[in-house]
Amino acid sequence: MSVITRFAPSPTGFLHIGGARTALFNWLFAKHHGGEMLLRIEDTDRARSTEAAVTAIHEGLHWLGLDWRGEPISQFARADRHAEVARQLLADGNAYYCYATPEALSEMRETAKAEGRSMRYDGRWRGRDPSEAPAGASPVIRLKAPQDGATVIQDLVQGEVTVQNTEMDDMVLLRADGTPTYMLAVVVDDHDMDVSHVIRGDDHLTNALRQRQIYDLMGWSAPHFAHIPLIHGADGAKLSKRHGALGVEAYRDMGILPAALRNYLLRLGWSHGDEEIIDTAQAIAWFDLEGVGKSAARFDIPRLESLNSHYIRTMDEAELCKLLAAQLCQGQARELSAVEAARLPLALDALKERAKTLIELADKAGFLLDGRPLALEEKAAKLLEGEAPAILARAHACLGAVEDWNLEPLTEAIRGLAEAEDLKLGKLAQPLRAALTGRNASPGIFEVLYFLGRQESLDRIGDHMA
Repeated sequence: MSVITRFAPSPTGFLHIGGARTALFNWLFAKHHGGEMLLRIEDTDRARSTEAAVTAIHEGLHWLGLDWRGEPISQFARADRHAEVARQLLADGNAYYCYATPEALSEMRETAKAEGRSMRYDGRWRGRDPSEAPAGASPVIRLKAPQDGATVIQDLVQGEVTVQNTEMDDMVLLRADGTPTYMLAVVVDDHDMDVSHVIRGDDHLTNALRQRQIYDLMGWSAPHFAHIPLIHGADGAKLSKRHGALGVEAYRDMGILPAALRNYLLRLGWSHGDEEIIDTAQAIAWFDLEGVGKSAARFDIPRLESLNSHYIRTMDEAELCKLLAAQLCQGQARELSAVEAARLPLALDALKERAKTLIELADKAGFLLDGRPLALEEKAAKLLEGEAPAILARAHACLGAVEDWNLEPLTEAIRGLAEAEDLKLGKLAQPLRAALTGRNASPGIFEVLYFLGRQESLDRIGDHMA
């Protein structure tokens, strides 16, 4: 069997982090089995669907590195096909016109509430002749669901799931205005798109049982269902805004790398032994639904940042420099000069060691690009008081005599000056660091001199010496 999965988000906002994991699982499952993933935009809710949200979904998936086959499919554009199936069910005696008024439905709802049960349509129009309908009433089309026995699905994550048919009512397929419901549209689209596996959140598990009835009454083969547990916050509660950012684009803007987020989302509810660091090639080779757990996964931003720091440290240098340059220039109408760009690879190893995000990395690298005179942080300004300007003047003269501007000669020069001045190295390094970076914390002072280069270093020191 050819494996075809689909990711089917509603375009009512950003690409939610839970939706991103669903997309990832669909993508990996299809890739693992040599199949393909489709993208369907479930835009039947016209009041809430927006083009901006569609764009955000596309951009989020592209940033994550998840592709799909062909053009995205609009569910709304297929409304005529959905209505055609509803009419076929009607013609086959598997659906019927329902003329229940809003008042009647409200009465059913109030009765169910008073009896402490969920609302179920009572089937009052199931066997009645449409000639009994109130004048001018516009009917809906309801599924004539089976009333005996049970509906069963063999879920690839949840196992066998059964509901007695007496617990389900005759759901609406086509509204009074002729528009199809979500429940009908999903089934028709998945059938017409030859979807073999429906992988989605377990909040859709009840929907699957209802949708199975449509498949059966149409005589269609149902896809394999796999309902994955939802993502909760670190406190165990359902993921919400109070737990932090919810959209993929927010994590991109926080400086999270797509490879790190893919790895992290993969491990939310899926495991392969004790493996934590799993690259894309390994994920495709290993992923299958047997590794998906039944318990809700907990989203933990510190763990994501820790994983992200690993990817920063191990990323290809040229690619990381490219990302860092873009981050440093963000919001500015300029690109790095050749001199500035040349400093990044020199400093990268020292800068990336403790950076958890691209934002942190860019902040640590900021001194490489700062224009003179440097804006001084408060603690750095204090390091340049008192005897510091005189010390800097002697350091400037010492460094001015260094012709081979490399780590070893620079180290020898500064250590030699400290010894000659009978100063502890820190007493010399601290004002040098403040003058060179505008900060009180940075990579080692010898490295800073090397990264900035001879002329820039001497000029920055010169701005603060007596």
